[in-house]
Amino acid sequence: MNRPRAVEIRGVSHRYDQRRALADVSLEIQQGEIFVFLGPNGGGKTTLFRLLSTLLPVQTGTIHVLGLDASRQLLAVRAALGVVFQSPSVDPKLTVAENVRCQAVLYGLRGRELRRRETELLAQLGLAERSRERVERLSGGLRRRVELAKGMLHRPRVLLLDEPSTGLDPAARGDLWQYLGHLRDEFGVTVILTSHLLEEAERADRIAILSEGQLVAVDTPPALRASVGGDLITIQCRQPGELGPQIQRQLGLAVQQFDGQLRVETPDGTRWLASIMEQFPGQVDSITLGKPTLEDVFIHRTGHRLWQPADQTR
Repeated sequence: MNRPRAVEIRGVSHRYDQRRALADVSLEIQQGEIFVFLGPNGGGKTTLFRLLSTLLPVQTGTIHVLGLDASRQLLAVRAALGVVFQSPSVDPKLTVAENVRCQAVLYGLRGRELRRRETELLAQLGLAERSRERVERLSGGLRRRVELAKGMLHRPRVLLLDEPSTGLDPAARGDLWQYLGHLRDEFGVTVILTSHLLEEAERADRIAILSEGQLVAVDTPPALRASVGGDLITIQCRQPGELGPQIQRQLGLAVQQFDGQLRVETPDGTRWLASIMEQFPGQVDSITLGKPTLEDVFIHRTGHRLWQPADQTR
């Protein structure tokens, strides 16, 4: 049985003057899942984040958060959301506790209830012993935890994070994801992130891949990888424009030329790797066999790498 929807996006498009940022995006995010919008810079992630957080008005289509209309029920939507922006929102000259208390004023929290929530959050995030320390003295990972404490102080049911791993080392990134999993598992919080990091997206329950404002795929990481095929053969050669059609004619394989390489998606890579080497030994410089990754999924769906503009794929 499907879980209730935390977010429902229907036919959303957005433009900045003549530039299209989103084109007819529709998807659903279930309550209590970690969901990642994955895509390159300029792919539409930040625009969608701003629409979900009500920082931008919806131009075309509808967005509902926990059943609330993001166009007509702004205050109710904002009360249900916790938001952690990519750009720092902490005051470095204030202590950890002072930053949290400043956030509390925005939500009318005070007195005993504020003290209780502050104590719980700082303990959960490993900040209790640093509560009286100025934020400017903290590492990037600890500062991000302060951002999370501010975003979770009012106990939102949906937490939005824009590129939350920016500037974090691998250890701090791991700590962040451990806490996000804790929020999902212990409190049922729906966590929605934007990211351009493939290894980060692998940790999500589901992923939406965005490219040039279009939604090109939505599914779990294993299902997305399985959609590419069982195995992926990558061929380095001097003349891909000649070798690719030859392989297609003689072996009947679908070959994709990409970034100066040839790519073959097949359920039986071992068999075809040997056949390619036997029939085209002088034309192949190197050949590798592997399982598809999320980058392969992105290439398969868009024709270019995550970090590479579409007009630079040849």
